[in-house]
Amino acid sequence: MTDAMFLTDFDTPPAVGDVVTLDGEEGRHAAVVRRIAVEEIVLLADGNGRGIRGTVERADRSGLAVRVDELIEVPEPDRRIVVVQALAKGDRSELAVEMLTELGVWEVVPWEASRSIVKWAPDRVERALRRWRAIAREAAKQSRRFRVPVVSFPATTTQLVARIPTADLVLVLHEDATVPVPADLPSSGEILVIVGPEGGIAPSELAAFTEAGARAVRISDGVLRTSTAGAVAVGQLYALGAPR
Repeated sequence: MTDAMFLTDFDTPPAVGDVVTLDGEEGRHAAVVRRIAVEEIVLLADGNGRGIRGTVERADRSGLAVRVDELIEVPEPDRRIVVVQALAKGDRSELAVEMLTELGVWEVVPWEASRSIVKWAPDRVERALRRWRAIAREAAKQSRRFRVPVVSFPATTTQLVARIPTADLVLVLHEDATVPVPADLPSSGEILVIVGPEGGIAPSELAAFTEAGARAVRISDGVLRTSTAGAVAVGQLYALGAPR
């Protein structure tokens, strides 16, 4: 059985033999909802690549006390995959965040494309971001990812165009593209993947992206949903050698 994982902030870098406390909402969830018991082995991580594996010494309604048996450090990858996810109706964009987190992307950028059905009103942005970030945290725990991807503030098309020249490779997923994901991936830096909404990326947006240096690519012989297209593209990047 895979060890359960929980997220916490380490006040100081832990050392083998230390006892780390998991309290607050996460600790109560571990002890009361997950029913983690004394002597069980658990993983604790800070979401930024540092974690421990340890033995539970105390479990009650206030949380857990865990003895550190092993230190775990996940270094930053040389190549960072960033996915720009267009806002989508229902839970489709949230499903995309979940899958992208499970795959280990570095950052997810919400994008209100011109054809996005969903629009985040100014007074709903923070609430929507909290929702996406909570989904990323839970998906990281489920998939035992010691790094939780950054969920950035929503970007406009103009802001994405300005970001494209700063990335080392930018791919726009488009059903009319004729070339696949390139095999000549950069050895380091940022790989930016842009995923459109249900209605697709508008011609004006595609033109702006490609003029800024992005490449339009086709990742399937069919038209994928916005909720799955990013995950398929990231899987292809991994198959071509991008680091996990």
